[in-house]
Amino acid sequence: MTDTLHIVLDDTAMTAAGGGNILASRLIHRAHAEPGWFLYAPACALVEADRTRPGTAEHLASLPGVTVLDLDLAAALAIAQQQTWATAHSQYAAQPTADRPDGAVIATTTPHRWAGKPVRVLNLTP
Repeated sequence: MTDTLHIVLDDTAMTAAGGGNILASRLIHRAHAEPGWFLYAPACALVEADRTRPGTAEHLASLPGVTVLDLDLAAALAIAQQQTWATAHSQYAAQPTADRPDGAVIATTTPHRWAGKPVRVLNLTP
């Protein structure tokens, strides 16, 4: 384990942030203000959040503490095997990588969506 914290926002967390969810707002603030906190927005989840709450994508992408994760070939191949792109891209982004050897936690307002999936979840439901 490292001292850094990597968090992937799923589409529900992004929508909640746009709606004033205090827990999502705190994550965004910490990712901007505190060293070792990293917040990621997978592009497919960002699109789905913007469909639910127009303006979410532009707003989150403009925040300095949020890194938008592009849909690269490896992600596209992983997504092709799933039913929803938003969930699949979030799950893919949470997997361990060279930059994130411990993987990432998925922040969500629908933790039941992740039951049985090989990911750690941070419930943003107030």
